[in-house]
Amino acid sequence: MKISFPDLVETFAILRGPNGCPWDKKQTHESLIECLRNESQELIDAIEKKDPENMKEELGDVLLQVLMHAQIAKEEGLFSIDDVMQTLYDKLHYRHPHVFGDVKAATPEEALQVWRDMKRKSREK
Repeated sequence: MKISFPDLVETFAILRGPNGCPWDKKQTHESLIECLRNESQELIDAIEKKDPENMKEELGDVLLQVLMHAQIAKEEGLFSIDDVMQTLYDKLHYRHPHVFGDVKAATPEEALQVWRDMKRKSREK
């Protein structure tokens, strides 16, 4: 069975729902900090070992962290995974005017400078 992103989002709502997992339901943003650190480090290790099978698994574990934090935030009335995705989409489009706008960047170095300039401008707002 092929799953979709909404299937994963729903899975986290179920895990933290009334009939969900006691461990998952107990978690908070703060209690998950160490898990996020560990999963991020495990992904870094897999990348450094050039181990694509392990990278695939560890990317899933990092995504698990993103979805869990988004579910907790939704329950707290703060934001949803849709808000996270919209924020990322907006940021990528804003910081890449050399792709989505009329700014020119012919080299990776120029593109990085455009990114840094746009990041600085967004923080000045």
